[in-house]
Amino acid sequence: MQPEKKSNVEFIPQFQKAFYHPRYWGVWLGVGAMAGIAMVPARLRDPILGGLGRLAGKLAKGARRRARINLFYCMPERTEAEREKIIDDMFATAPQSMVLMAELACRDPQKVLSRVRWHGKEIIDQLQQEGKNVIFLVPHGWAVDIPAMLMASTGQKMAAMFHNQKNPLTDYLWNTVRRRFGGRMHARDDGIKPFISSVRQGYWGYYLPDQDHGAEHSEFVDFFATYKATLPAVGRLMKVCRADIVPLFPVYDGKNNRLDIYIKPPMHDLATADDNQIARRMNEEVEVLVGPSPEQYTWILKLLKTRRPGEEEPYCRDELYPK
Repeated sequence: MQPEKKSNVEFIPQFQKAFYHPRYWGVWLGVGAMAGIAMVPARLRDPILGGLGRLAGKLAKGARRRARINLFYCMPERTEAEREKIIDDMFATAPQSMVLMAELACRDPQKVLSRVRWHGKEIIDQLQQEGKNVIFLVPHGWAVDIPAMLMASTGQKMAAMFHNQKNPLTDYLWNTVRRRFGGRMHARDDGIKPFISSVRQGYWGYYLPDQDHGAEHSEFVDFFATYKATLPAVGRLMKVCRADIVPLFPVYDGKNNRLDIYIKPPMHDLATADDNQIARRMNEEVEVLVGPSPEQYTWILKLLKTRRPGEEEPYCRDELYPK
């Protein structure tokens, strides 16, 4: 893990001389290529990126198997062919979204904002006018970082929690891009308190509700057609931060070369809910936001790793899509 600037407020990525070492040249080459592609008009690059993404998806056996298993559990009502199409479209969406983020890192944000459609923006405009504390509940989509960066580029203070990348240079570059327009990054290894402090100071928080944190503090609640170990932390965050919880999901439209950002009203019903109800409501919002555009979701994650006692982990089932 890379060293960081010592701060009890936020994570600040620091450049290291070691990044010039030949072992990092591959990363630099990839970053340079992505920056160059980001300068190409989206209408020209998106079809090419989509094709490359689909090809990569055919070759990425492990990631494709995880996506197949997740969809097998979550969307059994879909035919095998329909689920395969979702996976192909997901792999096409991934590079398109990543290069859009690279474009946002390299160019004037107005160039990107002109291709963004906000659905429900009046909701956050009203919260901003009222001076409310806000935590966005954001399903883990491929364009997940972009709405926060766009809001930060317009002057809204943003704060988010993240996991450090294994590669120190990748970690440095990724978080430097995220912080381009200001805001605060909080490493999960530093605990939840710095994030809470930022939200209470008026930074709008970003919370991903769909990561598997194990069984100890999670609730087993419905998730699409299966169930999932879900951490109901957003209920406690809402109370301690005195914040409104606002569901948000970005959808990249590769055919029309634009980003649609969907925003739903605050989840006021969480105030009187118990942990089980909170966890289920979180998953329900993920289902509502992801359902119309399942290809936008990162189905390659081990979303269903933690199971009830006695039940085998799906990814260890050798008979499911044999390796």
